Amino acid sequence: MKPKSSNTKLPAKSPAERVVKDIRRQTRRHFSAEDKIRIVLEGLRGDDSIAELCRKEGIAQSLYYTWSKEFMEAGKRRLAGDTARAATTGEVQDLRREARALKECVADLTLENRLLKKA
Repeated sequence: MKPKSSNTKLPAKSPAERVVKDIRRQTRRHFSAEDKIRIVLEGLRGDDSIAELCRKEGIAQSLYYTWSKEFMEAGKRRLAGDTARAATTGEVQDLRREARALKECVADLTLENRLLKKA
């Protein structure tokens, strides 16, 4: 038996495989929330079949059905009142400023109260 060397190399990918991988990476499209909603609503309208809609939009049917399922579940949660909106950075900063001002006010009033009790 030959001893295994620590620097065994994996077979290098052929240039063609690298080109295909690069093309796939570059052609992957990202859809905005508005695009996803538009596509799902078109599918729900039923003017065209889902297969035709997916061909027209250039997406896989499985992706359409994933979006559709997420759309329906989000609608159910919203109707049940089970959603919480995430605060924006600006809102968080405003709330922190307000909390700091209120703490200063409480500290001033506490100090004033103690001084009045001693007098």
